[in-house]
Amino acid sequence: MTTKADKKTQAKAEYNAFLAVCPSRQLLDRISDKWVVLILCALGDDASGQPGASHGPRPMRYSELARLLAGVSQKMLTQTLRALERDGLLTRTVTPTVPVTVTYELTDLGLSLHHLTRGLRQWAQTHMDQVLTNREQHDAGAS
Repeated sequence: MTTKADKKTQAKAEYNAFLAVCPSRQLLDRISDKWVVLILCALGDDASGQPGASHGPRPMRYSELARLLAGVSQKMLTQTLRALERDGLLTRTVTPTVPVTVTYELTDLGLSLHHLTRGLRQWAQTHMDQVLTNREQHDAGAS
C-alpha cells in the first residue's frame, strides 16, 4: 500500500503536474499569472509591444515597470517582483544613491521563461479579435 508521504515523494521526484501533490503545480500557478507574464515580457525585450522594436533584455526600475504595466497596483507589483526574485527568475539590485535606486533584471532562468511568455503575449494580441468575435457569437446563441 502506498502512503500519502510515498505519493508526495514520488510526485516530487517525477514532477508530474497532473498529480495533485506535485510541487510543479505551484510553479504553474505562478507563471500563469498575467502580471508575471507582463513583467517577464517587460524585462525581456518587447516592452513596447511593437514588432521589430526589440532591444534585448535590460534592467528596469520599479517605477518604470509600474508605469509600463497599466492597472497593476503597487501591492501586486511588489508581491509579484518578490515572488519572482524568490523563484530565481529575476534579480533585485539596490544601488546606494540618493534616493536609492532599485532595478530588476531577468536571470538566465527568467530569460528562458521569457521566451515562452513572449509567445503567449504575442498570441493573445494577435488572436484577440477572433476571440472577441467568438465570444459575441457564443453569447448571442446562448440567449
